[in-house]
Amino acid sequence: MEINEEDWELVNDDGFIYRRLKRPRLDSTATAAVPPPDLAAEAKARRERKKKVLLKLKTKNEQEIHHWEHLSNTLQALQDRTQNQPPLTPPPVSDQSVFVVPENSSDSTYQELADTLLAQVEAQEATISEISRLCDVAEALCDAEEQRLRQPFIDLPIWEPSPRKLITSLLQE
Repeated sequence: MEINEEDWELVNDDGFIYRRLKRPRLDSTATAAVPPPDLAAEAKARRERKKKVLLKLKTKNEQEIHHWEHLSNTLQALQDRTQNQPPLTPPPVSDQSVFVVPENSSDSTYQELADTLLAQVEAQEATISEISRLCDVAEALCDAEEQRLRQPFIDLPIWEPSPRKLITSLLQE
């Protein structure tokens, strides 16, 4: 194959001038043989991809809304339970460190006060246990999300136990 002077071209690449073989030009007949892209099919495929992505996003958002509604309802029920409890009445403050029982008071008033205080303590205990349970649920959700985000990195072929398996998995991709 003989190369003529016409087959070369001069190239100026930012002050660096050199010669190279001319690149082959496409014929107008060769471009006519390639059919133009089907714009309608591309638009339909694009719409389908958008539809899939939007449906996936919609499902994810609906699940998140459902979760938040559940948490909101649980918190509302917890607030309702604590509001239905009798208010806490502090015992009278005295300068003495020892509580003196008046002689004319009956045991029933102290029993009622003790029962009221006990009911309030039990309500507070229920509230604390419910909040603790909600914290456990939130922590479990956070752990699950962290595991979901971490899993793609754990599944990478770089963690294969043997170099041969790593090389074969990399060659397959």
